[in-house]
Amino acid sequence: MRDGTRRPERPLALIDVDGVLNPYAAPACPPGYREVDLFPGEEPVRVRPGHGDLLRRLETAFDPVWATMWERDAPRLLGPLLGVQDYPVIEFGAHVPGPKLPGVRRAVGERPLVWFDDLHGASAALWAARRRAPTLLVPVDPARGLGHGHIDEAMAFAERTATGTIGPWTA
Repeated sequence: MRDGTRRPERPLALIDVDGVLNPYAAPACPPGYREVDLFPGEEPVRVRPGHGDLLRRLETAFDPVWATMWERDAPRLLGPLLGVQDYPVIEFGAHVPGPKLPGVRRAVGERPLVWFDDLHGASAALWAARRRAPTLLVPVDPARGLGHGHIDEAMAFAERTATGTIGPWTA
């Protein structure tokens, strides 16, 4: 900016796949989803095309990032099915298949964020509580997947973050 002030960075939206976009815990494929064989010899992935609209809504206020053990398979396989752009990917490296928190911590720095996951865990909640940057953990039921209410919650968080009416952490 010309006046020498820095524009704050947009918050990140960390997006998990299994449990969030793929409701693996549902006993049968939920209405609105279809099963797709993305990994030969493994369980089919449940995909809801409407998730693309939800993710594009997030793009208006957040910088979306894949935060999934799928790593580069998420944009390669799901991006085209959902019609979303090629979001960056958090590389978990040596932590796969373990807790995501070390990789998330390395990737996000001090940016505000919302994190959609079905398995945040106590360590993620503690980390979020201690962060100086506004942080919202959005738990998603792995039998139902991501819905409009989750996105509404994130958008309200983004608005409060942008206007400065939010503290350092919210759960």
